[in-house]
Amino acid sequence: MEDITDPSFRYVCKMFGADFMYTEFISSDGLIRDGRKSVKKLDLFDYERPIGIQLYGHITESMVDAALRAEEANPDLIDLNFGCPVRKIAARGAGAGMLQNIPLMTEMTSAIIRAVKTPVTVKTRLGWDENSKIIVDVAERLQDTGIAGLTIHGRTRSQLYRGEADWTLIGEVKKNPRMKIPVIGNGDINGPERAKEMFERYGVDGIMIGRATFGRPWIFREIRHYLDTGEILPEPTVREKADLALLHLDKSLEHKEGKPAILEMRRHFSNYFKGLHGFKETRLKLLTSTDVDEIRSIIGEIKEKWGDFTYERSTGIYGI
Repeated sequence: MEDITDPSFRYVCKMFGADFMYTEFISSDGLIRDGRKSVKKLDLFDYERPIGIQLYGHITESMVDAALRAEEANPDLIDLNFGCPVRKIAARGAGAGMLQNIPLMTEMTSAIIRAVKTPVTVKTRLGWDENSKIIVDVAERLQDTGIAGLTIHGRTRSQLYRGEADWTLIGEVKKNPRMKIPVIGNGDINGPERAKEMFERYGVDGIMIGRATFGRPWIFREIRHYLDTGEILPEPTVREKADLALLHLDKSLEHKEGKPAILEMRRHFSNYFKGLHGFKETRLKLLTSTDVDEIRSIIGEIKEKWGDFTYERSTGIYGI
């Protein structure tokens, strides 16, 4: 979720009822060297709470120093990312690369827990590849270090984000009588029905949602409403999405300089209006402009032309 879960996106996710959020993951090396981008990611706000700071790295001493630095920002927890599959991260032994060195993973986790007072959690994957799905054993070892909770993504590192997430081993971890800490499942939660199914089938204590939030931060409201009532909420109208996009843009501009804020908003803009019929030309203008006033004007045009349209998930098309 690099360049996604910044303060502006966290703001809109919290609006729609996200129970717990995390920062973008932060390089331990960048943080201890006072890298500007890494340090900026420590910015937390009271309205976001509870919130965790997410760290990654492959050297125990650097991770301990980074955790101590992160603790100064007063997060509700510190999360260790042992799950990122991106090659440049995993190839040097960080992120999901840790799944090839479980002794180092547990040593590092133990050292961080001893060093900080803030609760520490871990996120990881089923294993490195199809032949090493070791998460049931790894979960026990991580629990023994003293972590406060464990999030498991239902794919191996080799899968990246391909194929369907396999929740069966997540369920086995949760059903393991030795496991006492909360187990959170992650992978392919794309709507209320899927969320309810994972809770009921696998008994997890919580679900984590990542890619399905792109352009759809209201997914948290949809899931909560469905779990509470069994009813599916209607999708927001294009007008409501446009207003949200403008709010999101304003929040992004509060936290970042003009052009970087605009460039990082492009991914969100594209997803807010994804699937809108006849949108190609307008989309091109929206995703190439670097002028804030012009962008606001384009979004105003979207409201005027498509404002009352609503996406119908049953048909996959927009209609009045």
